[in-house]
Amino acid sequence: MYARVTFATAQPGKVDELTKVMRDSVLPALKKQKGFKNMFVLVNRSTSKGMVIGLWNTEADMTAGESSGFYREQVAKVVPLIAGSPTMEHYEVSVKG
Repeated sequence: MYARVTFATAQPGKVDELTKVMRDSVLPALKKQKGFKNMFVLVNRSTSKGMVIGLWNTEADMTAGESSGFYREQVAKVVPLIAGSPTMEHYEVSVKG
């Protein structure tokens, strides 16, 4: 299994709105993608920092959305709600509980 982690900081007062967009728009779109397993949105309300962890069956499934533009389309949904540009990293899941 593979994980794409996107880091971002919400604009002041926008954490709840950003969470709603992730839940109501981004997650349903992700569920339609080949190999998608799950998504976690983690937020620190005191700093407005957060991360989105998307889990995928294979590395190819994970990166397909990046090369097709799907990932960029999903990020565009939250860009008005974040400060600065999000950053993204890939990981292999080495232990699952």
